[in-house]
Amino acid sequence: MKPLRLNSLLFYAFMMVFLTSCGGGGGEKTSTDTTKADTTTANATPTNTITTTPQNVMIVKHKVADFGKWKLVYDGHDSARLADGLHSYVIARGLQDSNMVLIAMKADDITKAKAFAKDPGLKTAMKKGGVKGTPSFSFVTMVFGDTAVISPDIPRSQTTFKVKDWNAWQQAFEAADAKQERLDNGLTVRAYGHDVDDDHKVVLVTALMDTAKAFAYFKSDMLKKRRAAGGVIGVPDRFVYRIAQRY
Repeated sequence: MKPLRLNSLLFYAFMMVFLTSCGGGGGEKTSTDTTKADTTTANATPTNTITTTPQNVMIVKHKVADFGKWKLVYDGHDSARLADGLHSYVIARGLQDSNMVLIAMKADDITKAKAFAKDPGLKTAMKKGGVKGTPSFSFVTMVFGDTAVISPDIPRSQTTFKVKDWNAWQQAFEAADAKQERLDNGLTVRAYGHDVDDDHKVVLVTALMDTAKAFAYFKSDMLKKRRAAGGVIGVPDRFVYRIAQRY
């Protein structure tokens, strides 16, 4: 009996060592899985929607007799735009007059974009589309943009104005208290930049998150003081619109 008892003890000891070396069950595995999940969560970072890479843009503004008719002609002229490195970005309609149209196009080559604006073919296409009056063309280098998606139903404002010095204006505009003042008054900056040939001419695009507050702010002494501090010259020109199509 003694040899049998000894063999039983040895077998029991062997099994304990074997089970211990193999992990002995699922508890340790569960701990590892939990650690992996925690690591994934910890490494998650919010998406950055701000871009400061300069982007040349051609902005066209004009009135049309009928938006639907004009849009068909505009879409049919797309190959001519692409041939000159112009890419449709936004089409918008005026808030007060929906037949006032704004078109923003990204430009690969600003020289080609300027030539396109003077092309007789464009003049013919505009006439066919029912464009009324003389269209305006702006060539802008946007130095700031926010690509976060917000509803096209939220009105936007494009404001153009002159400044004494671009760097001084930008520094005043980007000040923390100026940013907070805009947010408190229902405005979110979407993009801004300056004329490609003259950085004294500024273009600013904002979203009117609270239209009542924004319109009141546009008329306020508070904003007048901000403009004066930033070296703004004269009275800004503002066009308020809604996006009809984003490409």
